Amino acid sequence: IKLLVFYLSALYKYILEIGLVQWGWQQQILSFHVLAVDDSLIDRKLIERLLKLSSFSITTVDSGSKALEFLGLHEDERSNSNEASVSPEVEVNLVITDYCMPGMTGYDLLKKMKESSSLKNIPVVILSSENVPSRITRCLEEGAEDFFLKPMKLSDVNKLRPHMMRTKCNNNSVQKPEKQEKTQLQTAQSLQQQQQLQQTPQTNGGNNNNNKRKSIDDGLSTDRTRSRYDGLTVMSN
Repeated sequence: IKLLVFYLSALYKYILEIGLVQWGWQQQILSFHVLAVDDSLIDRKLIERLLKLSSFSITTVDSGSKALEFLGLHEDERSNSNEASVSPEVEVNLVITDYCMPGMTGYDLLKKMKESSSLKNIPVVILSSENVPSRITRCLEEGAEDFFLKPMKLSDVNKLRPHMMRTKCNNNSVQKPEKQEKTQLQTAQSLQQQQQLQQTPQTNGGNNNNNKRKSIDDGLSTDRTRSRYDGLTVMSN
C-alpha cells in the first residue's frame, strides 16, 4: 500500500508539473501581439482567423503606411526613421505583411522598419502569392525572418513562435539590467534619506545641549559677579 501511495503521489506531481508548463506556455502565447498588413480583406480575415486559433492577439491594417502609424512612426518622422519610437500602448512582437501592395509594398515596409532604431528588432515575415526566388532572397537579405507563400496555413503560424520567443527573451534581457539599476538607485536614495533623518535629531540635540550649557554658564557668571560685591557699601560724595 505504501508503494502504491508513493507511485500515485509521484504521478500526481508529474501531471501537475506538465499542467503548469502548458499553462505557462499558453500565457506566453497570449502575451504575443501580431500586426498583420495586407490590402486584401479576404487575406486579412484568413490571417486573423489562423492567429486567433493559435491564441495570438492580432491587429490588422490594409496598408504599410497604417502599419507604420500603428507602430509609432508618423508621417513627419519617416524622413528620419532613427527618431521614431514604438507606441507605448501596444507592444508588437511580430509583423506579417503582404509583399505586393499599392503605394508602400511589403518590402518598403520592411526597409522602413529596419532603418528605424526603435523598430528594427521587431521580426518581420513576408507573404506573397508568387514564388519568385529573387524576391525571397531580396527580403531575407534585408532582414525578414521568413517568407511564406499564400494562402497562409496553420503550419506557417507554428513557425512564427520561435521568432517571437527569441525577441521576447532579448527584450527581457535588456530590460533586466535597467530595472536592477533603477532599483539600486532607489535603494541608495532611500538610505541617504534615512541617514539625513538620523542626523537631524542629533544636530538638534547638540544645539539644545549647547544652549543649556550657555545658560548655565551665564547663571554662574552672574552669581560670581554678585558674590564679589556682597557686603560692600556704596559711598556717595
